[in-house]
Amino acid sequence: MGDPGSLVTEGRAGERSWCLRRIGMNAEWLLLEDGNEVTVGRGFGVTYQLVSKICPLMISRNHCILKQNAEGQWTIMDNKSLNGVWLNKKRLEPLKVYSIHKGDHIQLGVPLDNKENAEYEYEVTEEDWERIYPCLFPKSDQMMEKNKGLRTKRKFSLDELEGSGAEGPSNLKSKITKLSCEPGQPVKSHGKGKVASQPSEYLDPKLTSFEQSGKTTGAHVNPGPAKVIELHHKKKKASNPSASQSNLELFKVTMSRILMLRTQMQEKQVAVLNVKKQTKKGSSKKIVKMEQELQDLQSQLCAEQAQQQARVEQLEKTIQEEQQHLQGLEKEEGEEDLKQQLAQALQEYRSLMEELNRSKKNFEAIIQAKDKELEQTKEEKEKVQAQKEEVLSHMNDVLENELQCIICSEYFVEAVTLNCAHSFCSYCINEWMKRKVECPICRKDIKSKTRSLVLDNCISKMVDNLNSEAKERRIVLIRERKGKRLL
Repeated sequence: MGDPGSLVTEGRAGERSWCLRRIGMNAEWLLLEDGNEVTVGRGFGVTYQLVSKICPLMISRNHCILKQNAEGQWTIMDNKSLNGVWLNKKRLEPLKVYSIHKGDHIQLGVPLDNKENAEYEYEVTEEDWERIYPCLFPKSDQMMEKNKGLRTKRKFSLDELEGSGAEGPSNLKSKITKLSCEPGQPVKSHGKGKVASQPSEYLDPKLTSFEQSGKTTGAHVNPGPAKVIELHHKKKKASNPSASQSNLELFKVTMSRILMLRTQMQEKQVAVLNVKKQTKKGSSKKIVKMEQELQDLQSQLCAEQAQQQARVEQLEKTIQEEQQHLQGLEKEEGEEDLKQQLAQALQEYRSLMEELNRSKKNFEAIIQAKDKELEQTKEEKEKVQAQKEEVLSHMNDVLENELQCIICSEYFVEAVTLNCAHSFCSYCINEWMKRKVECPICRKDIKSKTRSLVLDNCISKMVDNLNSEAKERRIVLIRERKGKRLL
């Protein structure tokens, strides 16, 4: 089969696709697939997982969302990110959809203090598939599958062990099974190349008993190598593999010797049967000699089997020690991983605290600016109030000077205006005219008097704003003058 990447490229050859090209890099481009929603963030479950190497909290868990609208136009939305999404140098409002076009500049996060540009800056582009594919950033699910494949431990089977070129105990076990002499089956002689087929009932009772004991011993010995192999595969990363290898080599040599002795014993057994068959009554010395040799081989075989059992026990003990050591190493590795996680969490906490301190400083600066603005507003308000009071005081002075009768020095009571345009109280000017018929101010002859309702209304409204003492004095004055008029 070919490369999967080449198959994907051939399947989409000639197509043009939208993507976010990372500025300044020919890698980590973000593909915008038609009909699919693209999510970007540092958390799990997003389409593209971006983890900042400079500031881990620069990218939010679900930073932004890109998808097509009903017309097929690609759009982008800030998903309430901490450091924002910027389109053509303008920050987007959270949860508001904006259309993007070819050539637009997209920025995720903000530049740090010592940087001019942000870490993640992209340009919206539409390129040929052959140009995009080598530069694409892997999706989150692809990265998880890759990491999972790296973490998976490979387990060797017995067939892989045999194929590696080392003749291990499993191969010896299969040889033992093939060479074991069972009742009713032919035995092949490796020494002379002859095949002797004899029922077990014609064998010597001693040989038969030995064969059974050999099977019993073999049944006790054979599970040992299988168990050893299994433990050996499971503890492939033991701290001292040379000791296990040497024990396995000794085990292999011992098993070879056992096989050789069993083969010799079988050949002797076949030879004894042939001699018994040929010389039923004579050559007893030769038969006794061969039986003695057979017994010697049997003794050697038993000794080798006992030695092999001791080797197996020693190997099991060694593997148990290696297993305990491996468990200790795994525990230490777990502690190291925990330390790394704690260090990473501490680093994230420090970064978060730095962000909070920066935000606090920004808030303090805003509060200070607002306080300063309030102080300025308060000063302006006090200044306006002072101006207002000054105007009111000036108005009062003007009213007191212009709306007072020159004869009685009180506000006009039933004001009248003479032909010379000067105004006086009606009562005061009438009393003045009893002595002189001329204006008290300009000395012109008084020819006419006109009641001035405008001055009366103005004075009435002004008196309403005065204190109660001034009001009471005016009421008393009006009452007195009305009484004098009636008299």
